[in-house]
Amino acid sequence: MNRLVVGAHYGLKDWLAQRVTGVVMAVYTLIILAAALGGATASREAWQAFMANGFIRFISFLFIVSLCYHAWVGIRDIWMDYLNSAALRVILHVLTLLALIGYAGWAVQIIWRL
Repeated sequence: MNRLVVGAHYGLKDWLAQRVTGVVMAVYTLIILAAALGGATASREAWQAFMANGFIRFISFLFIVSLCYHAWVGIRDIWMDYLNSAALRVILHVLTLLALIGYAGWAVQIIWRL
């Protein structure tokens, strides 16, 4: 049985997005770990000063966006692979998107409130 593949590089974009967002999240985790070991979490004031840095806020935002996109690609693929009902798949896609957008907005709000 031949599989119909539409367009060049079928699935490459999602595969690459998973890898790039994974690298972004790993680098951010290392930066936060180094900051914690360096004393940035020694007190509430130290943590607030660390998170008030514009660069840290920017990479935190990148982490949040990467995390949500990484989760979206993974969960979307699970829904597409394991659910036969198109209606249920659409409902779960919409609910997943709404949840991830809500989580991203909430996380950004928390970062900018620090």
